Amino acid sequence: MKRTKKERQALLKSTIEATPFITDEELAEKFLVSVQTIRLDRLELSIPELRERIKNVAQQQLDTVKALPLEEVIGEIIDLQLDEAAISILDIKSEHVFSRTKIARGHHLFAQANSLAVAIINDELALTSKANIRFTRQVKEGERVVAKAKVNRIEGYRTTVEVTSYVEKEAVFSGQFIMFRSTGEGKEGSAT
Repeated sequence: MKRTKKERQALLKSTIEATPFITDEELAEKFLVSVQTIRLDRLELSIPELRERIKNVAQQQLDTVKALPLEEVIGEIIDLQLDEAAISILDIKSEHVFSRTKIARGHHLFAQANSLAVAIINDELALTSKANIRFTRQVKEGERVVAKAKVNRIEGYRTTVEVTSYVEKEAVFSGQFIMFRSTGEGKEGSAT
């Protein structure tokens, strides 16, 4: 049964409120309409495009990145609690993949995870001292990679950060990053 425009727009609004990082393409597929129809509906409802919704969530985060300029982080940071946890999103586009296979180049997944490990450090200086990484499946053009970082241990000038990256709910990358910081102090009670 085809929905009326009013019904579709009401469902669109509630869907975006529940999952603000859903793309126009995913919405079009969900509602069985064109991407252009979704864009027009969003415009009529004054719902910003995905990039703006991500920025709005990022502006609501409690902490700000200290160790590098925000524009140097690979992907969009959507949650950041310094010396605790962080999340970023990277949409895999044509510039991230091999032209023949449409498979993402590994250095983009590594860069997303590594820059998130730097961003989570509550210090003006954070450098990667050591990384132990593992790719668990290929990522293809058009997929969205969500990287989740967690600080496991802070010992003096070293911080251990675990990063796992997912496409939907499937892990595609994991890494343990030993980070050097310029001060031997982290947030109180953040070391585990």
